[in-house]
Amino acid sequence: MSLPIVIINPESGGGATRDAWPKIASDLATHFGAFIPLFTEGAGQGTELAAEAARKGAELIVACGGDGTISEVANGILAAGTGAELGILPSGTGGDFRRTIGIPVRSSDAARILRHGRTRQIDVGKVTFRSEDGEYESRYFVGVASFGMSAEVIGRVKEGGPEWIPSKATKWLSGRLTFGLAMAQASLKTGATRVVVQLDDDPERHMTVANLCIANARYFGGGMKIAPHASLADGKLDVVSIGDLGAARMMANAPRIYLGSHLGMPEVGHVLAKKILARALDKNEVVQIEVDGELPGFLPATFQIIPQALRVRCPRASQ
Repeated sequence: MSLPIVIINPESGGGATRDAWPKIASDLATHFGAFIPLFTEGAGQGTELAAEAARKGAELIVACGGDGTISEVANGILAAGTGAELGILPSGTGGDFRRTIGIPVRSSDAARILRHGRTRQIDVGKVTFRSEDGEYESRYFVGVASFGMSAEVIGRVKEGGPEWIPSKATKWLSGRLTFGLAMAQASLKTGATRVVVQLDDDPERHMTVANLCIANARYFGGGMKIAPHASLADGKLDVVSIGDLGAARMMANAPRIYLGSHLGMPEVGHVLAKKILARALDKNEVVQIEVDGELPGFLPATFQIIPQALRVRCPRASQ
C-alpha cells in the first residue's frame, strides 16, 4: 500500500495555512501516521499534483487547505480516473464542503477521521463554461457553483476582503465574518442579473436573480446553508434562485440564508435537476460564475451531475 499524499496550499486562508502547517503536520503524524507532503506554488497546481499522484498509484490523496484546494485535488483525482480516495484536512477561509460531510475544523480530529473514517461514494457536478479567452472549458465541482452576487463576494474575498478592512487583517478573521463583510459590500454595489435558464428538458425560462446556485453540497460563502436539503448521493443538483431583493432586504434576510430557512421566502425558488443550462439574457452582458469558491469563467454555462463519481474519506456517522 502506497503512502498517502498530502497536498498543501500554503496560501489558503490568506497564508494562515503556511503558519499552521507545523502543527497540522504534527497532528497528522500523531493521529494518522506517515505521509508524503507536496506543496502547491500557484493556482491549479493542486490538480496537477493530485492527478500525477493518482496515476502513480496513490490510494489516498489529502487536500490541506480551503474549498478551492479541495476542489483542485478532487479535479486531479477525477481526471486521473484511478479511483483514488479524497481526504480532507481543513485549513482555509470558507470550509463549506467539509461542513457538508462533517469534517471537524481541528486538525487532530480531522486526522483521526483520515485514519478511522469510512469511504463514501459521492456525486460531483461538472460545469462547462466560457473562459477568459473565449474558449470553452470544463471542470468538476464538489460543493456549489453559482452566479450573481456570489461571484462579486468571492472576488472581494480573494482581493483581501472588504475594502474598508486592511488586507492583512483578513488572515485573522473567521471565514464566516470575512464572507459576511464582503456580502454586505457586494449587496450595495451589485444589481440583479437577467438570465435564461433551462432545467433538464423543460422549456427555457427568463429569470431576474440576485443569485442563482447550483448545489451538490449544502453550504457555500463561508457557512451559508444555501441548499439545506442537498444530498451528495441523490443523483441531482439543487437549484436555488434568489430573486431581486435589493440590498436592504438581502442583508435583513442574510441570517435566514446562513440558517437554511430561506427556502420559504416567496422570492426564493428551489428545484432539482440533472442538467442546467444558463446564459445572460443580453448576449453582450458579462456574467461571471463561481465554482467551489473560485472564479474560472463566465456564462453561458452548462451544469450537470455525475453520479457516484468520487470516493471521499468521511466520518463514520456522516449522512
